[in-house]
Amino acid sequence: MTNSTRTLGTTSPLTVSSLGLGCMGMSEFYGAPDEAAGIATIHRALDLGITFLDTADMYGPFTNEQLVGKAIAGRRDEVQLATKFGNERLPDGTRLGVNGSPDYVRRACDASLQRLGVDHIDLYYQHRVDKTVPIEDTLGAMKELVEAGKVRHLGLSEASAETIRRAHAVHPVTALQTEYSLFTRDLEDAILPTLRELGIGLVPYSPLGRGLLTGAITDTPAEGDSRATAYFPRFQGDNLVTNLALVDKVRELATQHGCTPGQLALAWVLAQGEDVVPIPGTKRVAYLEENAAARDITLSADDLAALDAAVPRDAVAGDRYGDMSTIDA
Repeated sequence: MTNSTRTLGTTSPLTVSSLGLGCMGMSEFYGAPDEAAGIATIHRALDLGITFLDTADMYGPFTNEQLVGKAIAGRRDEVQLATKFGNERLPDGTRLGVNGSPDYVRRACDASLQRLGVDHIDLYYQHRVDKTVPIEDTLGAMKELVEAGKVRHLGLSEASAETIRRAHAVHPVTALQTEYSLFTRDLEDAILPTLRELGIGLVPYSPLGRGLLTGAITDTPAEGDSRATAYFPRFQGDNLVTNLALVDKVRELATQHGCTPGQLALAWVLAQGEDVVPIPGTKRVAYLEENAAARDITLSADDLAALDAAVPRDAVAGDRYGDMSTIDA
């Protein structure tokens, strides 16, 4: 297997597996949760050398961190563990909004450590930028967590280039997590150049376009799946028809490579740089194994150009969220 690890960040570097695992769907958002299947998937990931695990306190809410904690018990030393705070929810799932206040940062971290059953978090992200709290105040509290030994490295999620600069001036930011795939490339304009200037790694979530790029989705998802709601416009009506036509083009290219559309789409993300570590999410071992095989696909400049031509940046129909107000722009 080629390139089994990559390093996020240069000022505060963290070496992780070249492919990570997003654990969110094991607990919420994509149909009924199945804890046993989730734990089995995490165990298989570790066996395959996928040791960079991603969760957040709001997934479940709170239950996903507990699941991950159970799964890594006895194997903590193998894992690079990432979690997030900032999307505040009540135990019943009620969303209270984005909270970046220093006191909340401290309380959220302690609660996450307890649920995960660990003494430190390898990478702690602010999940969304709180536009009512100066980023310097939030990062100041996160920096205290590093100084206390509770957190090793700091990250941001869905932050603008300006916010990233301001945060990095308070304490080195190791990684930015944001959506990035063949279907979502707007960060290439200002954010990615800023990350590379400052020496910050990129952790793309939804590198398979929330499953669209796997080719497995042919119709609007079933009830109980959040993708069936207006919150995800790319899965609705004419938008879905347009986007599935793009997936067909990816499928044609994948056939030439002897791989699945999802594997080709993941290989494209991996080919964007050694500072890029995608975290495709799954709750099933079979899909995990399919994703893991993408690490062995090498794309030439001609291959990348063919994918760019098949899926032009502006060809995807629909915003990635129905409500973009929590995205820092």
